Amino acid sequence: MVAEQVVHGILLAIHNIALVGCAAAPFYNRNLVSTRAQYGPKLHYELDKVVEETLQGNAPFCMVFIAALFVTGIGMPLNHYLFHGAFRELHTVAHVAIALKLLSVFAMMAIMWKIFFGLNPHLKELFAKFEPGKVPDPDLEKEFFGKRGRRKALCETCLKFAVGVLVFSAFIGFRA
Repeated sequence: MVAEQVVHGILLAIHNIALVGCAAAPFYNRNLVSTRAQYGPKLHYELDKVVEETLQGNAPFCMVFIAALFVTGIGMPLNHYLFHGAFRELHTVAHVAIALKLLSVFAMMAIMWKIFFGLNPHLKELFAKFEPGKVPDPDLEKEFFGKRGRRKALCETCLKFAVGVLVFSAFIGFRA
């Protein structure tokens, strides 16, 4: 059916864009953080302002990519069901891949939740206490870089899950 294929194609295109976004965002964030790390755990106000604005500005995009990934991932089998009255029969390999992909997506969502609603607001609050050209309070600076280190570690984990999502997606096409 052409209508089914068109809907599937649109869902798959959006799904693939979300897949790339889910992997690209933590990859590029990781590169930004690694480049910033070359300057050590001392505040460089202008540089750190750009890093924080970039990382915190990317947060909504990450959530949109993950939501799109989830919605389109659910939409594709529902599309088949709508046109055929049954879900497509898949091989055991595909069922395992779907389960692992969903676990990875949920893990990414949990990590993003912790970063966006836990660490980022606290980092924003801490950074607001710094001023350009002034020596920062050593305790605040230490806390700031400690929180940044925690966020970096969580982003590294998220990147691994994003790669898992990409890999598991390749095995979902196995038919029974």
